[in-house]
Amino acid sequence: MTDTHDSALPHPDDSDLPAGTVDVLLIGGGIMSATLGTLLSELQPDWKISVFERLHDVALESSNAWNNAGTGHAALCELNYTPEGKDGSVDPAKAISINEQFQQSRQLWSTLVERGVLDEPTTFINATPHMTFVRGEKDVAFLKKRYEALKQEPLFAGIEYSEDSRVINTWAPLLMQKRRAGEPFAATRVPAGTDVDFGALTHQLFDHLAGRGADVRTNTEVRSLKRLDDGTWRVRYRRSIGRTPGEIRAKFVFVGAGGWALKLLQNSGIPEISGYGVFPIGGQFLKTTNPALVAKHKAKVYSQASVGAPPMSVPHLDTRVVDGEASLLFGPFATFSPKFLKNGSILDLVTQVRPGNLGPMLKVAWDNPSLITYLVGELLKNHSKKVDSLRTFVPTAKDEDWELIQAGQRAQVMKKDPEKGGILQFGTEVVTGADGTIAGLLGASPGASTAVSIMLGLMKTCFPEHIDTWESQLRDLIPTYGETLNPRPEAAEEALAETAQTLALTA
Repeated sequence: MTDTHDSALPHPDDSDLPAGTVDVLLIGGGIMSATLGTLLSELQPDWKISVFERLHDVALESSNAWNNAGTGHAALCELNYTPEGKDGSVDPAKAISINEQFQQSRQLWSTLVERGVLDEPTTFINATPHMTFVRGEKDVAFLKKRYEALKQEPLFAGIEYSEDSRVINTWAPLLMQKRRAGEPFAATRVPAGTDVDFGALTHQLFDHLAGRGADVRTNTEVRSLKRLDDGTWRVRYRRSIGRTPGEIRAKFVFVGAGGWALKLLQNSGIPEISGYGVFPIGGQFLKTTNPALVAKHKAKVYSQASVGAPPMSVPHLDTRVVDGEASLLFGPFATFSPKFLKNGSILDLVTQVRPGNLGPMLKVAWDNPSLITYLVGELLKNHSKKVDSLRTFVPTAKDEDWELIQAGQRAQVMKKDPEKGGILQFGTEVVTGADGTIAGLLGASPGASTAVSIMLGLMKTCFPEHIDTWESQLRDLIPTYGETLNPRPEAAEEALAETAQTLALTA
């Protein structure tokens, strides 16, 4: 994260600014903009907030329910958050950090439910146990070490481990049907996991923002960003209906436009974006609504990633609840498109190239041949081959029960590295201009689940003159704001229980 500030740069104030200048402009109608807008609206109800979304509705890209797995990422089941060291030990630090971040999301959502900002919890979040399932002696040994490393951690209380097919069958029957005799396997299970419909959540947050006076505009595409001498940003846009142009001034701009965030930040001219590039990876899922299958599986089950696969492509079999209907998804299967968004341009991959990021991008390509091999292998899979992959989870899977659906585009971050020249970075990264008047989000998972933590960090960087005065209000919204739960078992247990009760999370 870029968080330096240059006090010599002018900061916008209210003197001599054009009428209609907004305090905050949010570009992109996804969960990140919705979260930041909600927080700022609660903290500064007098601020003018505008939202620009280029499509006809919000939450149609990565925040859409069918464009992501909907996992409430708390590191309960994702193996890539607990790496194995060269000495064979398992480090739980990243898993604990991700879980801490997700607890902030749960607390904010709980508060917003109590205040009537959000609808009934089941419209956007449902209790769904999180499991990890592995096969083979090596992965079984690793999973057991992971379990031993996590079971004493307060935020992972209740984690269970078993190598007994009868026990695992009670957790997720589809995994055990006609499983090959003598095959080593093991599973962990945390009943306190969740399934989140980020599309519904995003819609509810934007509805509330609009109700409080925010100007939420769809069909509005930002075309250029320019920082003016008075410290504000001149943002030129075009309406897709009638293609009429327009212009707005903003004191602060957040670019939460998915893969397009890179393009807009490049357009803004801030030097902090130099050296960054993104590599788009699409995804598909197998989906079934067959009641007989859905009834036999209530869990999100993750496993080990294939060799060369990015962490976002870890295979998993998920219960999903969208608009009150339960279904099962399996995947993701990687696809390739040069577009940075599902509704992007086929020129996106090429037009991002700048002198500052060409070197790092070429270095990433040179250093990651296994990723290219993985993508080619995924692209060659037909429907039948994809169901074959599913059979590693569900041995009895039938081709006709599963349909293929297209998920969203993920833009993996590529950036300069002092030692390697360029690296492919997984996760999310906030890039902030030197004076804190513009920031944008790059990257992918576990972004949506940790949106609250990410936006709190952004607010500390971009609004240092306000953050201390906001503290009491932030504690009203997020009771453990500024604290960590895992080192305090009683506090962790209390926080988990309170949010579970408010959000109706009973396994």
